[in-house]
Amino acid sequence: MNTEEKKKINSFGKQRTRHYMIYLIIFMGMIALMDQYLSMIETTAIPNVLRDYSVTDAQYSWWKALYFIPTFLIVLLNGLTDIIGRKKSLLILILIFGFSSLGIVYATPSFHLYMVFFAIITFATVSNMWAIPISEEAPAEKRAKYVSFIYLVSVIPLQAIIPPVLTRLGLSWKWMYGVMFLFMIPVLIMWVFMKETQRYEIIKEERKLGKRKKHFYGIGVINRCDFKYILFSAVIWMCWLIVSMFVVWAGHYFMDIHGYTLDQWSLLLLGSLLLMMAGGVVGGWTMDKIGRKTGLLIGCIGFGLFVTLIGLTPISMARIVTVIAGFFMGFSYTWIIVYIPEIFPTERRGTCMGWATTTARVSYVLGPALAGIMLTVSTAMEWFWVAGGLLMIIPIILVLLFHPYETKTKELEVIEAQR
Repeated sequence: MNTEEKKKINSFGKQRTRHYMIYLIIFMGMIALMDQYLSMIETTAIPNVLRDYSVTDAQYSWWKALYFIPTFLIVLLNGLTDIIGRKKSLLILILIFGFSSLGIVYATPSFHLYMVFFAIITFATVSNMWAIPISEEAPAEKRAKYVSFIYLVSVIPLQAIIPPVLTRLGLSWKWMYGVMFLFMIPVLIMWVFMKETQRYEIIKEERKLGKRKKHFYGIGVINRCDFKYILFSAVIWMCWLIVSMFVVWAGHYFMDIHGYTLDQWSLLLLGSLLLMMAGGVVGGWTMDKIGRKTGLLIGCIGFGLFVTLIGLTPISMARIVTVIAGFFMGFSYTWIIVYIPEIFPTERRGTCMGWATTTARVSYVLGPALAGIMLTVSTAMEWFWVAGGLLMIIPIILVLLFHPYETKTKELEVIEAQR
């Protein structure tokens, strides 16, 4: 590493004030909250979808597999961060979240129109673009902790609070999604004050000077090492996504199969989401202190084990197990939002994340299809949970065989040079 690069690295983090970093954590957290809310509210919405559109659980799952096929194009959204910048790309993401949510309220008289808007929302929810700015602005020794703070904001348990309130107000269940249009307004106001990341500005300037290649979605600049980490990240992300798709059926499991009321289920969901918050913070601390690899292994083992136990324990115990599974769901997800953005070079970070996301999107067809099979085979859903939990064995084996580069406390430029 030459003297010029060292000076560049030392300048990162010093130009941003403490107040700006607090603002950035809160702002990225609010975008992540929209993302997480729209990803998880389905678990409470499913019983309403099945009832209002007269579809069975297996039929709904199979239709999801078909409607989610276009989400493979997520690289087009993620790759924009390297083409037009982090700030403008986030604006597009926010607008997709907000207006698609409003579309579910006013433009879904049929099941298939509902699935169109639901697929558009889902298209955006796994981009994780909000993880890029904080990864590029945070000091290396606090990167995982700052990202975990964002995750803490993202899992504020609105999914457990909003549905019962909507019921008492006499509003349609579709407003479970529609509230995110209202939430979008303050998020847009906060967006105005965001600055483009320092690292992206430097890359943009170096492209103008001819020091770096301009690229279109990584064509001609993605190298063999990038490709290796794209595949590695995508497989782990894919397994986590498939298991999380199984988890969204928990509302159906407790309400439709075991007779829980909306209030009872919302209380259980609240407990699970609160532990997800705790899991995200503990996961970030663990990865900063003892490493990304160890943190991932702990998260995968815990998540897989407790999802499996949902189906192997009596319903009175399954409630407790479901809440604990939330802790490890948050713990393991921290690795995804910390490690994947930091392992790729700044000039093509968004694009590489986009290709990793696109590859991981196999889960958006495979997951619902596998869930559909298990819902047909195991109508009482006991083996449904076992099948989901066992999938987390794959990331554990992959980490042990692959030996990924440890990024703990390292600057992004050091990671780029040494990985």
